[in-house]
Amino acid sequence: MCVALGDGGLAGVEGRYHSQGISCYCWRIFPIIFQRGVYPMDQFEKIKKYGLMMLVLQEEKVKSYITTVTSHIGNWLETGKVQRVVLVISSVATKEVFERWNFLIETDRKVTKNGVSREKSDKEIMGEIQAIMRQITCCVTFLPNLEEPCSFELLVYIDKDFEAPNTWEESDAKLIKKAQEVKLHSFDTKVHKIDSLVTYKLDDIDV
Repeated sequence: MCVALGDGGLAGVEGRYHSQGISCYCWRIFPIIFQRGVYPMDQFEKIKKYGLMMLVLQEEKVKSYITTVTSHIGNWLETGKVQRVVLVISSVATKEVFERWNFLIETDRKVTKNGVSREKSDKEIMGEIQAIMRQITCCVTFLPNLEEPCSFELLVYIDKDFEAPNTWEESDAKLIKKAQEVKLHSFDTKVHKIDSLVTYKLDDIDV
């Protein structure tokens, strides 16, 4: 089942990151929306995380949205109920979907069931994040230009038997017809294996 945070979902939620896995989701979101020009460059600032300089959006409403969504996902990851997270980039005017950044999650059920910690060291995380950042930057060279103002949304695929909070609403998958697909770097927290891929709308001239 695919769900998205409803309009009232931001009220009164304390944002925090519960695991290495969800922190890395957050640090993927910011460079994607920066590299794809969803927000102006001057709305981002650099901060140091995992020994790397990373870009963080300063628009408070959007930061609150990302923090709220990732906070919920962090809790759900601990139960093993999350199947994938998708960052959707679409036209502000027409709502047409241009890109879907997919993060597919495979959970080690033994770890979540028994509560055994297998978290990676910061050095290992840094190496994998560096590889992810390089790939996201490289994607800009082959992805079609976004020629109009765009927005983004985060979709979460959860198990059918899991009941999301009432601030979340069931959503369509926002698929792209005749999409091109490119697989990106995988990430493994030793609890969750995260495979990444981007699907994007081909320019009409390429179809």
